[in-house]
Amino acid sequence: MEAVAKLNNVPSSPRKMRLVANLIRGKSVTRALGLLKFEANAGAPKLEKLLLSALSNWQAANADARIEDANLFIKEIKVDEGKMLKRLRPAPQGRGHRIRKRSNHVTLVIDSKPVVEAVESSESNKAK
Repeated sequence: MEAVAKLNNVPSSPRKMRLVANLIRGKSVTRALGLLKFEANAGAPKLEKLLLSALSNWQAANADARIEDANLFIKEIKVDEGKMLKRLRPAPQGRGHRIRKRSNHVTLVIDSKPVVEAVESSESNKAK
């Protein structure tokens, strides 16, 4: 069972947020939380909070299951471009330079890896 968490209108550029998102893509949830905790990039605390929100959403959907036994991993993380605020900064000779203040939207999906596949593959190796 998967859980989704979304973070909209984050006031940083999508390019900077994708650097952090690529670090945790496909990793287990515990490993991703450890990476985000000590990452120096400014987007890391926001993604850490989003990952905790996705964990909470998963826990609400699966009240009878334990997080430790679920073997959760980050199935999908997507960083899209959000609104862009356009401002003008004064430039020489009466001109104006455009300043683009970018924002982004982050979508995070976590899912549990089935443990059955690992057991079946080890049994098939023993049979050979």
